[in-house]
Amino acid sequence: MIRSREVPGQRRSRTAGYVVALLLGALVAVIPATADADPPVAPLPTGTDVDYQLGGPAEVPEHVGIVVRDRTDDPADGRYGVCYVNGFQTQPDQRRFWKRHWRLVLKDGGEPVGDEAWGEWLLDVRTRAKRADLARIVGRWVRGCAADGFDAVEYDNLDSFTRSHRLIARRQALAYARLLVRAGHRAGLAVGQKNLAGYDGTAIGYDFAVAEECGRYRECASYVRHYGDRVLAIEYRRADFRWTCAHVGDRLAVVLRDRDLTPTGVHEWC
Repeated sequence: MIRSREVPGQRRSRTAGYVVALLLGALVAVIPATADADPPVAPLPTGTDVDYQLGGPAEVPEHVGIVVRDRTDDPADGRYGVCYVNGFQTQPDQRRFWKRHWRLVLKDGGEPVGDEAWGEWLLDVRTRAKRADLARIVGRWVRGCAADGFDAVEYDNLDSFTRSHRLIARRQALAYARLLVRAGHRAGLAVGQKNLAGYDGTAIGYDFAVAEECGRYRECASYVRHYGDRVLAIEYRRADFRWTCAHVGDRLAVVLRDRDLTPTGVHEWC
């Protein structure tokens, strides 16, 4: 190999400069990625029970390690807290708020489309602009959950589009769900898929599932297939609760609640 003549020390200077340049380049490349990275989330624990306290806080038994509460309530001390946020529908007591955002409520013939079982209006997620506006509103609530000390968020209700009189397409609901999952992760919260059995929510980033009445509809296995042990099973009828306990109670967190989820109502575990 022919080497060019070089003054001793000059080559060392060039090498050192090259190394410094590489380090600076690497640092510049890393800083934006670190700044944009989502904070770590605490995964849903397994091997413990869950209580579903959406109707108001109640005493938490020692064997219960996961407590789901409304975003307007404080998380339970010393438990893994899941913050309930109605992301796809309105709360019955928030109609005044949504009338100020009337364009974001789904309407058919000028009348709001409602989930009759719960007296809630569906949110209109049919356009990219509306999805973005809704995600900004819900995102503020989610950041509030994180600030209050919750560990995770569940968005009610991924299968809302099935009650939209065919006005909302599945793809539109999933596009909106992606925005909500991103909002949860950016806030440092694990995110739960609420209902829509058979859909693999892990494909868009969901971390666990909340399955209402999976025993009643024989859907529990669908959630287990995608989430393993990280499924919270909520039953409202005793016969369904017994079935769920018999079939998945040794693996999943299962609770029997009264349908109104009152603090003094039914709280039973497998």
